[in-house]
Amino acid sequence: MTEIDYGRFHELLEQTRSAGGSDTRWELLRRFQEEWGYRPRPRERRRRDAPDEHKEYVANLKAATPDDVDRSLAVPAALDEWWDLPFNSLADLWEAYETNPVWPPTVRPDPSGYGTSGGLPSGNPFVGPGDDQRVCVFMAENQYCNEWGYPAAHAHLADPQVLVSGLDDKYEPVWLLQSHSVSEFLLQLAVTRLPAHYGHIVEDGEVDPEVVTRLRTHLQPMGFLPWRELGAHTEYFGGLDVIVAHNTGEGDFALAAYGRTEKALERLAETLGLDWAEED
Repeated sequence: MTEIDYGRFHELLEQTRSAGGSDTRWELLRRFQEEWGYRPRPRERRRRDAPDEHKEYVANLKAATPDDVDRSLAVPAALDEWWDLPFNSLADLWEAYETNPVWPPTVRPDPSGYGTSGGLPSGNPFVGPGDDQRVCVFMAENQYCNEWGYPAAHAHLADPQVLVSGLDDKYEPVWLLQSHSVSEFLLQLAVTRLPAHYGHIVEDGEVDPEVVTRLRTHLQPMGFLPWRELGAHTEYFGGLDVIVAHNTGEGDFALAAYGRTEKALERLAETLGLDWAEED
């Protein structure tokens, strides 16, 4: 197996930003997925318009409810492109993702009452004064603890930035910037999911400060904004055949290491000064 240095991933990601458009990011997504072992599977793919059975159940309980889709809003081209990719790993490996795609994107606040997130507050940094303050949600964590969407005011853009619903320091609902574009978010989502599905894994509940120092010295940030899900604040670092997720927020693990091979994890353990012999 050819070794791959994920310490250079940030360079590749920056090249896709410089190139403009989403095509180069789809190519990076294809390559990343293949490197970790994904191949499109000859099985029924998840349809973008598959009915949400729980949502339909709730709607029936409430009888007639307003529609949660504003059909006057455009759907960003990048989202349509992603669904049509023959190597869309969420479409045929959905059990590895633990997320619910939402199609068509639904608005928050939700007129139907199904979605719980609110819209953007006045004075938010994402849209201007007088702009539409709603958010269009296109992906959600399994229990809808987090939702990911783009400002409705940016729905006309081909590849708008992505926000994530969360809580601020006072545990008040807030929308935070998750990714610079829809296509970058979908690439980032694959990075957070596929190594855990295909790779060798070690997880530590706590890490000493000197370990974090070694991590930041010897591995490189992958170039994404911190991943925010279920209260986590996770930065991703890359090295030779390894990806390390360092979480300084809530969650069961402060550090999770994913190796394409056992050898890569053994090498990483030596680099970080850790003994994972019994844990891997």
